[in-house]
Amino acid sequence: QVQLVESGGGSVQAGESLRLSCAASGSIFSIVAMGWYRQAPGKEREKVATITSGGTINYADFVKGRFTISRDNAKNTVYLEMNSLKTEDTAVYYCHALATTIVTYNYWGQGTQVTVAS
Repeated sequence: QVQLVESGGGSVQAGESLRLSCAASGSIFSIVAMGWYRQAPGKEREKVATITSGGTINYADFVKGRFTISRDNAKNTVYLEMNSLKTEDTAVYYCHALATTIVTYNYWGQGTQVTVAS
């Protein structure tokens, strides 16, 4: 089992910044990748950014150049630095972990609200 706890959401004005954090605990040795997804009202959940245990990073096109994903292995924490926020970035942001032993599991955090006002 892997537990994910997110923090750092909030309400900001367009153009401002926020940093989200996701702390993992439990069977962290089984994690092969972590990432951030988001879901806006009435829309499907979409991938924002991912980082593998080997350090490979992938961003959705709509955040390239504005968001940065990083990790602190000592703290078992993944961050999402969000700059130049837009109103369309408003969503609930979820931390995700892909873990594998014999079977592959998907773990999700509880979600944190990000609201960007114009």
